[in-house]
Amino acid sequence: MPVGDILLSAFAALRANAMRSLLTMLGVVIGVSSVIAMIALGNGAQNAVKARISKLGTTVLQINPQRVNQGGVNTTSVAKLTMKDIEMLLDSAKHISGINAQQDRDLQVVFGNKNTSAQITGTGANFLEVRGFRMAAGRMFTATEDANRRRVAVIGAEVLPRLEITNPEAVIDQPIRIRGRQFTVIGVLESRGVSGVGDGDNQILIPFSTGRFEVFGSDRIQDMWARAVDEQSMDSAMAEIGRVLRRAHNLKYEQPDDFSIRNQSDFLVVLGESTKTFTQLLAGISAVSLVVGGIGIMNIMLVSVTERTREIGIRKALGATRGAILLQFLTEAVTLCMLGGLVGVLVGATASTVMRQAFGWDTALSMSAIAMAFAFAATVGIVFGVWPARRAALMDPITALRYD
Repeated sequence: MPVGDILLSAFAALRANAMRSLLTMLGVVIGVSSVIAMIALGNGAQNAVKARISKLGTTVLQINPQRVNQGGVNTTSVAKLTMKDIEMLLDSAKHISGINAQQDRDLQVVFGNKNTSAQITGTGANFLEVRGFRMAAGRMFTATEDANRRRVAVIGAEVLPRLEITNPEAVIDQPIRIRGRQFTVIGVLESRGVSGVGDGDNQILIPFSTGRFEVFGSDRIQDMWARAVDEQSMDSAMAEIGRVLRRAHNLKYEQPDDFSIRNQSDFLVVLGESTKTFTQLLAGISAVSLVVGGIGIMNIMLVSVTERTREIGIRKALGATRGAILLQFLTEAVTLCMLGGLVGVLVGATASTVMRQAFGWDTALSMSAIAMAFAFAATVGIVFGVWPARRAALMDPITALRYD
C-alpha cells in the first residue's frame, strides 16, 4: 500500500472522530504552550538582569575592606582603605581610567517640614565619570568645592519622593539639613531604575572632604569604585588593583587579601545562572503536562485499536502488511501531537505577549525553545504511539475478522 494512501487513511480516521481527536490534543497543547510561556518568562528575566547590570556599569569595580581571621578571631583588617591606596592605584594601575572613594552612613535629612533617613555618601567630584551616572537637574560638585569642604549636596532620584519633591528643578539651590548641618542642593541625579549594591538612586552625595571632616568625622573609606578602561581590561585591572593594594598594605605572600574586589559582571553571572536554573525548573514542570498528554494519546490510540479490530483484520486480509498498519497508527499518534504542538506554540506565544502587555512582565520568545517544544511533542507522539501501533500491526487477521 503506497505511503500516501496510508497517510490519507490516518487523517481520515482522525477526522472521523474529530471531537475525540481535539480533546486528545488538548494535553499536548497545554504542555507545549506552558513550556514556551515559561521559557519566555525565564528568558525575559535573564534579559532584565543583564539590562540592570549593564546600567550599573559592566566596567565598574568595587573594592571593599575584607574581614580577615587574626588570631582565630574574625576582625576587620587593620590595614583599612585609605587615600594613600587611591594615590598608589592612580600612579601604578594602567588599566584604570578613574577611581572614586566613598564614605557613607544613614543619617537624618530635613527638607522644609519633611524629614527622612537617607544614605549620605561622601564621594569625589568624579563620581559621574567613574560610576556612569547622569544629572537630571543642576550640576555635580567640583573638585574645588570638594577641596574647600563646601556644604553642597546632590540628591538621588529615589530620595525625592521621600521628601515629597515632585519637580527636580524646584529643589535646586534650596537648603537641606543633613545631621543638623545646612547644605545647598545643587543637583539631582537621573534615575537608572535599578536597585541593589551601589545603585546610587537612594543616596545623597556630598563632597568627600566635607563628609570626612564635618559629617562622618572619620578618614576610614567604606569602599572604592574603579572604572576599567574597557571590558577587555577588566581582568588586568582587577589583577593590578590586587597587586597595588597588597603592596600598599605590606601583605606577605602567605597572607590573604584584606580587601575584596567585585565587578558587576560577577553579579551578572550569578544572577544569570540563578535565573537560568529557575527557567529550567519551570520548563521541566511544564514538560510534565506534555508527558501526561502523551499518556492520554497512548490511551486513546489503544481504545482506537480495539474499536477498529475488525477494520484491521479486513485490511490484513486484503494484503496490508504489518509495516503499513504500524505506520498508519503511528502516523495518527504523531499527527495528533504535531497538531497539538502547533496550536500549543500559538497559545504559548500569545500567553507570552499577554504577560508582557497586560501584566508588564519581562518575556522573550525563543526560537530554540519553540523548536525544542515542537520536537518534544513529535517525540512524545512517536514514543507513546509505538505501543498501540505495534499492537495493531501484530494482530492476527483471523482473530480480528471474528471480532464483533
